Amino acid sequence: QVQLVESGGGLVQPGGSLRLSCVASGNIFSIQQMGWYRQAPGKERELVAMAFNGGNINYAASVRDRFTISRDIARKTAHLQMSSLKPEDTAVYYCNAVIFERGRGLPRSMYGQGTQVTVSS
Repeated sequence: QVQLVESGGGLVQPGGSLRLSCVASGNIFSIQQMGWYRQAPGKERELVAMAFNGGNINYAASVRDRFTISRDIARKTAHLQMSSLKPEDTAVYYCNAVIFERGRGLPRSMYGQGTQVTVSS
């Protein structure tokens, strides 16, 4: 069984910073990509940042230049450093990974349970 566990959410004032972490564990052969989505109340889940094998990284336009994703392939972890946070960044943030499990031929896209980020004064 594969699990993604996030940590690091919380309440922060506008302009502040937070660092989210995600660790993958379980029956993992390899991870193709690892990153973050978010979902605000009443809105659809949206991509925040994604790091691909080979070094490519995608950011949502709304967070580019404020958020930085990093990934440790060997440790199966990903981090999202969020700076200059705005109230509109308030959402539940979900770690996402595309994982090849041992004994399975096709990769699976999986999400963690989510961590709340609230930006408010």
